[in-house]
This record gives sequence, C-alpha cells and structure tokens, in this order.
Amino acid sequence: MDMLSSPIQAKSVGFFLLFLPLALCDASGQAADSLLARTGRVVHPPVDEMSGIVRSRWQDNVWWVHNDSGDEPRLFPIDSTGSVHVPPWETSTYATGPAADTSDRPPWPGVQLGAAAHIDYEDIAVEDSVLYLGDIGNNGNARRDLGIYVIREPYFYDRRTRPLRHIPIAYPDQKDVPANKWHFDAESLFVDDGTLYLLTKHRADRQINQLTAGTKLYRLDSKRPRQVNELVLVDRHKTIPPPTAAALSPNGTWLAVLGNGSLWLFPRPAEGDKWLSTKPRRFNLDADKTKQAEAITWDDGSTLRITNEQGDVWTLSVGPIAEEQSSR
Repeated sequence: MDMLSSPIQAKSVGFFLLFLPLALCDASGQAADSLLARTGRVVHPPVDEMSGIVRSRWQDNVWWVHNDSGDEPRLFPIDSTGSVHVPPWETSTYATGPAADTSDRPPWPGVQLGAAAHIDYEDIAVEDSVLYLGDIGNNGNARRDLGIYVIREPYFYDRRTRPLRHIPIAYPDQKDVPANKWHFDAESLFVDDGTLYLLTKHRADRQINQLTAGTKLYRLDSKRPRQVNELVLVDRHKTIPPPTAAALSPNGTWLAVLGNGSLWLFPRPAEGDKWLSTKPRRFNLDADKTKQAEAITWDDGSTLRITNEQGDVWTLSVGPIAEEQSSR
C-alpha cells in the first residue's frame, strides 16, 4: 500500500557510505568548496558534539546550538565566530572557551531545559520566536519515545527555561520494534508555516555503522502533547546521501539538506509539499575539510551556516541561486 499523502497547499565520519563515489556538483558544474568560508570555531568543553544550529530571528548575533546524545537537556547561544555567549555578571563564576579546560571555575553550562530529557537531540528548527528541538535520533530503530520539544526562544543570557510542550511522534510505516528495515532514524528537522517535517537517515538492515542512500520526508499534522502523533509520509528520494540536517530558507523558497560531503538545495514545489520531487541543485563539499558536518541554518536568504561535530563553523554563499528562485 502506498503511504504517501496527497499533496497539500502549504507554504557521519567513520561510516562506510555506499554512495560516496557519486559526483555531486551544482548545475554549473562548480564545486561548493570555493564558496565555503571558515568563519569560526566553537571551543567550549561542554559543546563537544554539536548536532544542530539555528539563527535567532529576534536577537542579533545569536545562534542556538545543541549537542548530540549523551548530554544534558540544554542549549548554547553562540556568536558569529563560535564564541559562547555568557552573561557578563557570570564571568567571574564560570569559565568559557579553551581556558575552561584548565580553569578552577566550572565551564558555563548553557541554558538548561527544565521538564525535558535528552535522549538523542539531532536537529533544531526555528520559526518566528519559537524553537523546535528534535529528540529524533534512532540509530537502532528501536525507540518508542521519539518526540519534538516546542520552546519559546529564551533570551540568550537566560540560565534556564522550559519547553511549552513535548510532542510524541511515531512513524506510520514502522510496524515492528526494532524495525525490520532500518529506515526510521532522523537527523533533519525543518518547519514551514508552523508545520514540522522530518527527513530520515537510512542504514543497511540491522547494520548500525553502514549507512545507505535515500531518505523519506514526513509531515507532522497533529501536536497532541499526551498522545503519540503519527507522522504522515509525504515524499521520498532514493539516491540522496543520508541527511544530517535540514533548514528552510527564511522566505520559504529553498530547502537545504546537508549530508556527508554534500549539500542539496530543493526549490519549493509549485504546489503541495513534495519537496524531494523537485529538481535540486547539488553541491560537492570536501568531507576532509567539513568532516562530520551535522548542522545547517540560513543566516539570511542567500547565506548558509554549517557546523560540524568537531566545532568548526562555515558559511556558504548561495546568493545567485536564491535570487534566481525568488525572481520566478
């Protein structure tokens, strides 16, 4: 049975990748590395496995980042160079940056999330002044507690906040736990006019370290906090490298999907939300340079910001392409 929904009107390093020989470039044949600029580095001991990033929509020079699995429930605000923001009145109490490793003061712990758990945070999305934090990592395809936290974006000097709610989610086509077919992990989350979407990351069956090409796009139509919300399967792509992050451009015209050594830009569908069925622009990224790139956001309508688990911060200008789509 085809589980794709009808269209709606709507605005890892060390893994053997079976699809790696694919030559990825944009339509003009230009590799993206010439457009990639290293702009900073996050060097703060608690930020040791950066997995998601979004640019604040109401605070200047603020990007929110979070760690992958194994951390506490918390977020860190950073600036354009990757330096962690710390309240000036806390600098005598907490250490930041490289010095935190040797300081007698504890490292700045970030903004703590009350009434939350951190199982496997994989991506974060933003719309207006609301953050959506995806506890959606599912490497072994056996989790029954997947969900998304909805957080009113805190002031970047806050010490703590709490989510507005937690939205439990489940895949409609996963009938067994653990899944027989390992296609129910996700590291990519984006929001479009209040509607949340996930892109899956696939593995060879029961082979946790063997990633395979392809992804499925799911939509979240309900947000009940005390019931499991079943996702809706919208679209699929058979050859894209496993997505590690996704972000929708501020004007909603481009969906950026990051992978190991690749960046794909999908234009908004003429109607409905079958993003993966549009013709993408494909960019090659030097994986030796970008390493384990796990997070992406739009700084503005023509600039992407990419970070990796090693703490590097890059920007990538896609101005001509963004302008081309906007003029259509």
